[in-house]
Amino acid sequence: MKQLQRERARLAAQLSHIEQALSALGADGSARKISPAARRRIAAAQKLRWAKWRKAQKKR
Repeated sequence: MKQLQRERARLAAQLSHIEQALSALGADGSARKISPAARRRIAAAQKLRWAKWRKAQKKR
């Protein structure tokens, strides 16, 4: 029983350190939002990259 209590205390200390590190990094759980316009720009750029890759594959 004593061994389990020591293990529990050790794990609690580790959890405390992890929580402190997360709070220092500003991890509050909220996700970043991307505007619809930015999402469209990213999608368009990716489509261009894939088109370029497909074109290069046809030349092989």
